[in-house]
Amino acid sequence: MPPPPHRQLHPQAQQPPHRSAVHAHSQGSTAATTTSSSSSSSSCSSSHSASQTRLSQISSHIMGSTSPSVFTAAHVAQAPEDPLFGLMRAYRQDPSDKKIDLGIGAYRDDNAKPWILPVVKKAEEILRNDPNLNHEYLPISGLAEFTSAAQKLIFGADSPAIKEKRVCCRPAFPSASPHSPVHRQVSTLQTISGTGAVHLGALFLAKFHPAQPRPTVYLSNPTWANHNQIFTNVGLSIATYPYFSAKTKGLDIDGMLGALRAAPEGSVVLLHACAHNPTGVDPTQEQWKQIAAVIRERHHFPFFDCAYQGFASGDLARDAWAIRYFVEQGFELCVAQSFAKNFGLYGERAGAFHFVSAPGADATTANQHVASQLAVLQRSEISNPPAYGARIASLVLNDPKLFAEWEEDLRTMSGRIIEMRKGLRQRLEAKGTPGTWDHVTSQIGMFSFTGLTENQVKILREKWHIYMTKNGRISMAGLNSHNIDYFAEAVDSVVRETTA
Repeated sequence: MPPPPHRQLHPQAQQPPHRSAVHAHSQGSTAATTTSSSSSSSSCSSSHSASQTRLSQISSHIMGSTSPSVFTAAHVAQAPEDPLFGLMRAYRQDPSDKKIDLGIGAYRDDNAKPWILPVVKKAEEILRNDPNLNHEYLPISGLAEFTSAAQKLIFGADSPAIKEKRVCCRPAFPSASPHSPVHRQVSTLQTISGTGAVHLGALFLAKFHPAQPRPTVYLSNPTWANHNQIFTNVGLSIATYPYFSAKTKGLDIDGMLGALRAAPEGSVVLLHACAHNPTGVDPTQEQWKQIAAVIRERHHFPFFDCAYQGFASGDLARDAWAIRYFVEQGFELCVAQSFAKNFGLYGERAGAFHFVSAPGADATTANQHVASQLAVLQRSEISNPPAYGARIASLVLNDPKLFAEWEEDLRTMSGRIIEMRKGLRQRLEAKGTPGTWDHVTSQIGMFSFTGLTENQVKILREKWHIYMTKNGRISMAGLNSHNIDYFAEAVDSVVRETTA
């Protein structure tokens, strides 16, 4: 039965008596008017209440006829807040004018402001003035000019993986002669920054690795927190290898090599190419050679995550040294590459995933097959990648003049962070702060593992309004000439307070 028509209230019943009318009547007339108005209001209220009751009955009847929820609160647990984003929220809500944000993994200038690279501004201007610019879909594998330039950047233009045009930047299908002299190829797909690249690689390993059960992925202890859930979310098991020495605040190379030797043969080893997150501790070139020797001995599969090329040291080749060495040694491997930090394109999500086949007569065909399957996975996940950030990076990477300007911007960012490291160490040592602080300058990149305890971090936050992750990691980019003295004073005070 359809609901009754909505009952319209008389306009006059909805309006209170006008003030001028009250003053115009006598006291008796006012009383009569009030009585009449009260009666009308009571009638309207009763009618409105009846209508509301009827609507509530109809709503209850309709809602009662729906199927019960499948995803109830009992079946879907409340996920914990991401610790880093929770820290950012707490910082924003803190009203103190002395507060310092040392948690965020993004570059800030000396005034604690985001910095748009000058070369990025130039590239954006070129894009705005391009009459051929459109918003069409990119291919599944991404912008070809971007992926080819990304290969050269990470592997080197003279890399054995890509020289003599042994390159595959888009899904390829068998067309080469079986007698082709090409013995190695690289498959590259544009991704949703470095996170998307790690995910695409993890998904590929979970689906196509021939071992049964699938190999365990070994992560450094500690590592970027997101690594854990990226691999477990695609069904891969994870384990850890020792990396950071709490005693030396440097690399535990013996522990790392021992764990890699003990790992089951054919395991996947996740390696930070440079500027290790969260410790800022990188192996030396000689240590990288030791690591490569053990990985070869145990037939492990190297998976490089490179988020800071050029940002770590200001030298693009130096920061890519480990990857290039492994390629030269003939390893089959993959690389997740991000352009968030080194271009300041945090929100544009520009990245690339590279798969490098091992040398061999079957390398060309195998790599083409890999590229085709990566394209299928990409299609089902994001269909095709975003264009804007890739177009900016592509313009810079493919123009010699803009590329040189970008290198200068990289030196500006890395140089300021290096100066903050020197300044912090000098201040702590000048104060005689208990402990040793040489690790502040021996570590590299955006982050430093200070060695501060969870309790000390808590005091710094509550008493001094300084925000960092509870493991003592700080973003060096959060320090500047305006707050470094305050931070050093705070650290000195808290370390003395908690060191008995």
